[in-house]
Amino acid sequence: EEEMFRPNMFFLLLLPPIIFESGYSLHKGNFFQNIGSIILFSVFGTAISAFIVGGGIYFLGRADVIYKLNMTDSFAFGSLISAVDPVATIAIFNALNVDPVLNMLVFGESILNDAVSIVLTNTAEGLTRENMSDVSGWQTFLQALGYFLKMFFGSAALGTLTGLISALISFFNFGDTYHIDLRKTPSLEFGMMIIFAYLPYGLAEGISLSGIMAILFSGIVMSHYTHHNLSPVTQILMQQTLRTVAFMCETCVFAFLGLSIFSFPHKFEMSFVIWCIVLVLFGRAVNIFPLSYLLNFFRDHKITPKMMFIMWFSGLRGAIPYALSLHLGLEPIEKRQLIGTTTIIIVLFTILLLGGGTMPLIRLVDIEDSKPRKRNKKDVNLSKTEKMGNTIESEHLSELTEEEYEAQYIKRQNLKGFMRLDVEYLNPFFTRRLTQE
Repeated sequence: EEEMFRPNMFFLLLLPPIIFESGYSLHKGNFFQNIGSIILFSVFGTAISAFIVGGGIYFLGRADVIYKLNMTDSFAFGSLISAVDPVATIAIFNALNVDPVLNMLVFGESILNDAVSIVLTNTAEGLTRENMSDVSGWQTFLQALGYFLKMFFGSAALGTLTGLISALISFFNFGDTYHIDLRKTPSLEFGMMIIFAYLPYGLAEGISLSGIMAILFSGIVMSHYTHHNLSPVTQILMQQTLRTVAFMCETCVFAFLGLSIFSFPHKFEMSFVIWCIVLVLFGRAVNIFPLSYLLNFFRDHKITPKMMFIMWFSGLRGAIPYALSLHLGLEPIEKRQLIGTTTIIIVLFTILLLGGGTMPLIRLVDIEDSKPRKRNKKDVNLSKTEKMGNTIESEHLSELTEEEYEAQYIKRQNLKGFMRLDVEYLNPFFTRRLTQE
C-alpha cells in the first residue's frame, strides 16, 4: 500500500526549510553564550540517550522480554527516537516569564539535536548496509564513531563554507565590473539567498554527508554574516519568507503525522511500547541530570535542580522520529510496522502528557524568572518559527538587540576564543555594517 507520508518528500521538501529557518532566525547572542552547554546536551546527550534506548531494546529482545531486534536496528531506533521537538514547551516558556537561560538551553538543544539524531540514524543505516558479520563489537563501535564524526564535522564544515561564500558574494560590489549591484536589485539578491539556502543540502546529500546538518550550519553562518550585507528590503523579505515557508512546512508535517495513524497497517505490541517509553524517559534523565551537574562546575549561571527537571520533562518527540522510522525501510515488513506504530505512540504520549503537563508543572515548581522583563501581551503560538530567535523582536531572550549586543560585546576587553576572533577579524572581513537590522 502507498503510504500517505513519504519520507523522501519529508527530507527533501518539508524538513530543510524548517531546519534552515531555525538556524537563520536564531538569536546568536544567547546561543553562543551557552554554546558549550548546548553542544554537550545536543551531541553527547543525544548519543547517550540513543545508546541507552538502543542498548536496552537489544538486550531486552535477547532476553525474550520484548520483540527481538538486532544491534544495528536497535541502535537506529534509539537514534531516531532521541530527536526532541519541544515546540509546545518553548511556547509555554514564552507565555510565562521563564528564565531565558532555561529557554535557550531547551531551544538550542532542540535545534542541534534534530541534526545529530538524523546523523546517528544515518550511521546505523550505513552499518546495516555493510556486511558486519566478521567484525567484532569494538571494531563496529570504532567504525560507527568514525562514520559519525565524518558526517557531523564534514557536513558542518560544508555548511559553514557555503555560508561564508554567500557572505563574500554579498559583500563585494560587482556594479563597476558587471554593472550589477545586488543591493539595488532585491529580486536578484533574494534569489541568490534562496539558492544558497538550499545549496548545502544538495551538495551534502550528493557526497553522502548529512544535508540537514549542513543546512543548519549554513543558516547560522548566513544569518551572522550574509544577512548584514543585504539591502533592508531583502533582509525583511528573507526573514518573513523563511518564517512563512517554515510555518507551512510544520503544518504539513504535523497534518501528515496525524493522518498517518490511518494510512498504513499497524503492528502493536504492548510490552514493546511500554518498555520503549520507559527507556526513552530513562535515557533522557541520564542525558540531562549528570551532564547538568558536570556543566555547573564551569558555568556562572548554574543549572538548578528545578531547571534540570523541566529540561527532562521537555523531551517531547515530534514528526522527525516518525519520518526517520519510515526512512529506515526495515525488513521484514512487520518490523517496519512495529517501529512505525511504536514511534507514533511515543510521539503522541510525549506531546499529550509531557506537553500538556508543562504549564502546571512550571507553576508548581515555581521556575519563573526572578527578574521579570517588560513583555507585550501575546497569544501562545505553538510553532517553532514563532519569533523565538527573531533578531527584530526577541525580548523573551534578551533585552538587547543583535546590534546592541554586539556593540556591548566589542567594548569588552576580556573577549576570548571565537568571540574575539569573530569581532576582530571575521566580522570586518565578511560583513559591512551599513544597513539597519
